[in-house]
Amino acid sequence: MNKNVTKGIVLGLIFLSGNLFSQTTEVTPEKAPEATKSPQTSFHFILNAVGSNFNYGKSNRAMADYRKSVSGVQVGGSFQAGITPRLSFVSEVYFVIKGGKLKSNNPLTTEEQTTRLYTIESPVLARIHLGKFHVNAGPSIAYNLAGRLKRDESVEKLSFSNSNGGFKRLDAVVQVGVGYTFRIKQKQYVVDVRYSYGLTNISYDKEIYNRYLTLSLYGLKPWKRNPLGRN
Repeated sequence: MNKNVTKGIVLGLIFLSGNLFSQTTEVTPEKAPEATKSPQTSFHFILNAVGSNFNYGKSNRAMADYRKSVSGVQVGGSFQAGITPRLSFVSEVYFVIKGGKLKSNNPLTTEEQTTRLYTIESPVLARIHLGKFHVNAGPSIAYNLAGRLKRDESVEKLSFSNSNGGFKRLDAVVQVGVGYTFRIKQKQYVVDVRYSYGLTNISYDKEIYNRYLTLSLYGLKPWKRNPLGRN
């Protein structure tokens, strides 16, 4: 009886291992195309919503209850250069409206005010593709074209001279973000969320750093031929 049981167990294990082996050989060909998938190069126009605020450096904690974000837009173009199936580089140029708002009785200005900056910005990002997801990060350079300051009922242009209340033109930024690619019927779409962290104090007489969050949704149309790709 024990021999029969032992035989049954051995035969069962042989059958199970053979079954698993056959399943493995069936799955392997399906995964092969994924490894040889071509990198994607594409271009799309940018029209995004932006939520921005200022960071006030050493005074930021004291300003926490008085700071408010302002809404803006981002308009321009984005080019993704596919290098390998896992890696691409993204270069963008866009116009963006950003800034920050302070409530009344704040420790810095006492009065309520809203600052808006009109900026040209150009990031260069490395993008890592993980299936349908991606992560990207890289430096960006921004140039403040103009700006406005609203106090109560009055609106005035910002000064970009080295003076009291003056702002600086150039801003160095680091951007980090995540995204997800999905399909609706035969078309591809991408959702991308990105955070921009200003490194430069853009004020001559205070500590002010740009911070803003971008949410984008766009259609993806990869080029049929990719001159930059390396499979």
